[in-house]
Amino acid sequence: MFTACHYCFPMTVGATASELSSPSPSDSAPTRGRVLAWGLWDWGSASFNAVITTFVFTVYLTSNAFGGETAVSAQLGVAMTIAGVLVALLAPITGQRSDRRGRRKLWLAVNTYIVVVLSAAMFFVAPDPGYLWLGLFLLAAGTIFYEFATVNYNAMITQVSTPKTIGKVSGFGWGMGYVGGIVLLLIVYFGFIEPIGGTALFGVPATDGLPVRVTMLVAAAWFGLFALPVLLRVPEYHAPAKPGGADAVLAPRVGFFASYGVLFRDIRTLYRESRQTVYFLIASAVFRDGLTGVFTFGGVLAAGSFGFSSGEVIIFAIAANVVAGASTMLVGLLDDRFGAKPVIMTSLIGLVISGTAVFFLHDGGQTVFWIFGLILCAFVGPAQSASRSFLARRIPAGRNGEIFGLYATTGKAATFLAPAMFTLFIGIGAAINGPDANVQYWGVLGIVLVLFVGLLLLIPVRSNDVVVGDPAEPAAK
Repeated sequence: MFTACHYCFPMTVGATASELSSPSPSDSAPTRGRVLAWGLWDWGSASFNAVITTFVFTVYLTSNAFGGETAVSAQLGVAMTIAGVLVALLAPITGQRSDRRGRRKLWLAVNTYIVVVLSAAMFFVAPDPGYLWLGLFLLAAGTIFYEFATVNYNAMITQVSTPKTIGKVSGFGWGMGYVGGIVLLLIVYFGFIEPIGGTALFGVPATDGLPVRVTMLVAAAWFGLFALPVLLRVPEYHAPAKPGGADAVLAPRVGFFASYGVLFRDIRTLYRESRQTVYFLIASAVFRDGLTGVFTFGGVLAAGSFGFSSGEVIIFAIAANVVAGASTMLVGLLDDRFGAKPVIMTSLIGLVISGTAVFFLHDGGQTVFWIFGLILCAFVGPAQSASRSFLARRIPAGRNGEIFGLYATTGKAATFLAPAMFTLFIGIGAAINGPDANVQYWGVLGIVLVLFVGLLLLIPVRSNDVVVGDPAEPAAK
C-alpha cells in the first residue's frame, strides 16, 4: 500500500531552495513498516481521546458522586480552559525547540509517557467530592502533555511519507485512531462498565467506581504499548545544520523565554514567505472547531433531541467511529490524487448540508439522526486528515514542530466558537418556540454556522506549493 522511496520536504511559496534544508542523508526512506508504526501511535492515543476525555472519565467526573452535576461541569470547564490556554502559549515553543535541537522523537516519547502515567494515576480518583480536584488536575495535565505529544507526532509525518503519499499516510493515521477507539471502547464497555454476563473481567467489583478506575489502567497500558512502535521503528529527526559543509553545526541553544522572540520573528518571516500558510492556519482554526463540535455534541443531541438511551448513544458512537475511520482511510487516496484543499472543501460542504438536514428533518426522529448523523461523521475524519496533510506540504524543512505547534495554538484559540454558537442557537430557538419547547436541536445550526464560516475563510487560500528536491517532481497541491 505504501511504497518505499526517497522523499523531499515541501517548500512554502516565496522561499528558495537554498533557504531550506533537505532531509539528512542518514534518514532512511519511508517504508510500510514505519508508516504502520507511526499510525499505531494514533491507534493507542484513542485511549486518551475516546475513553478518557469523551466517553468514560469525564462522564465519571461529572456524575453525582462528585457533587452537583451543574457545578462539577462548570469546574470541569474551568480546568479544561486553563489547559487550553497553556497549550496555546506553550505548544509552538515546545515544537520549535525540538526542531532546533533534533529531539523530535525524544520529546514525543517524554510527553506520551507522561500522559500514560497521568492516565494510570486516574485510578486513584475515588467517587467522592474530595477527589474531584485530583481528577480535574490529572485530566487537565494529561490534555496539556497529550497536545505537546501531538505536535511532535504530527511533525513526524514527513519522515514516514513522500509528497505523493502524504495524504494517504495522514488518512491512515486518523483512521487508525478511530478504529483504535472503537476496539478499546468495546473492550472497556463490555468488559468492565456493562460486562457481558454481569461479571467484569478479572472479577473487578462494581463498587467504589472500580469499573471506571480500572478502565483508566487499561487505557494507560493501551497507549503505552501502542506508542512503542513509532519510537522503535522511525529514526530520530536530525535538525538541519547551518551552512558550512563539513564544519556545519546545529542551531545554537536558545533560552525558554528567548524562544518567544525567535517565534515572533519566525511568524513574521512565515507571513512574508507564505501568507497563504498563515491564512490557512486561521481558516483551519475555525472549521476544526466545528469538526470537534460534531463529535462533542453528537451524543448530547442523540439523547436530548432524538430520544436515544445511554446504550443507544454508545452504539451510535461506535458506528460513528467506524464510518469516520473508513471514510478517512479511503479519502486519503483522493487527497494525494487531487490535493488536500478539494478534500477539505468537499467535506465541509457535505457537513454543512447534512447538518442542515438534521435540523430541518428532526421530526423524522431517530431514523433521520442515524442517516444524517453518520453522513456527518463520514466527512469529519477526511477534513481533519486533509487539514494536517495540507499544512505538512507547506512547511519549510526543519520547522515542522514549530508550525504544527502554531497549528495546535490556533486550534485552541478558536475552541470557544462551536460551544458558544451551539448555546446561542438554542437560545434563539427558545425565543422563537417558547421556553417550554425542546429546542436543543437548534444547536445544530450553531455548529453548521462555524463550519460554514471556516469554509468561506478557506476558499481564497491558495494551495499551489513548490517542492524542494527533484526538479521533475510536480508541485504538491
